[in-house]
Amino acid sequence: MHPARDALAGRLRAAGSVFAEDEADLLLDAGDGDPVRLRTLVQRRLAGEPLEYVLGWAAFDGHRIRVTPGVFVPRTRTTIVVEQAARLLHRYDRVVDLCCGAGAIAVALLERVGALDLVASDIDQDAVDVAAENIGDRGIVVAGDLFAALPARFRGAVDVIAVNAPYVPTDAVATMPSEARDHEHRVALDGGADGLDLHRRIAAEAGAWLRPGGAVVIEVSTGQADASAAAFHEAGFDARVERDDAVDGTCVVATRRD
Repeated sequence: MHPARDALAGRLRAAGSVFAEDEADLLLDAGDGDPVRLRTLVQRRLAGEPLEYVLGWAAFDGHRIRVTPGVFVPRTRTTIVVEQAARLLHRYDRVVDLCCGAGAIAVALLERVGALDLVASDIDQDAVDVAAENIGDRGIVVAGDLFAALPARFRGAVDVIAVNAPYVPTDAVATMPSEARDHEHRVALDGGADGLDLHRRIAAEAGAWLRPGGAVVIEVSTGQADASAAAFHEAGFDARVERDDAVDGTCVVATRRD
């Protein structure tokens, strides 16, 4: 029996937690035996703050990715981007983690593939700061709108652009779970009227940065996948949709035609 853990799990369950026992274990571990610290963490969680912000990290592809309030929390479904990108990469290849958030895709690719010539970019300075912590000296992190801040040496020379750009339609943001819509920065969620504004921009601009035969791997919802693939096809890419039911993930893999 674990009375403290069971009592905490009961409070979390009453507050709406679906995985109350797991959360109780994580919070107790984060409290590190300090009752004052534990009380603060529990109060934040019971007030509705996302667990990842309370803990200071999110689990992703076997890693603990540091996150801070407001920064997009990496989702398990995004591992499909990692999986598909890793299949296309070799050590020392040139990679861009575009709309990088906390840099989760970059961290996972570095682990799966090995050393890479990597740049991560995001328009949100808070995300850039956290990504720089997560990536460390294994890559460069820049702040800018899509490709605007990438180094000139990457133009026409990138092997893979891995992307989790916002793809929630503007009107649908209000229907997202509270932990996302009320806590994550809107710029990390809102993809425009149909959710694909950034997909179309990336399709139009990515060719200038990729080497011939280079590819974009971009997350999307299942319902938007065909439209996203069509945008890349019209921009001069061979595009296919990949789906991983195990993680409920969908992405488009778009290869630049030679």
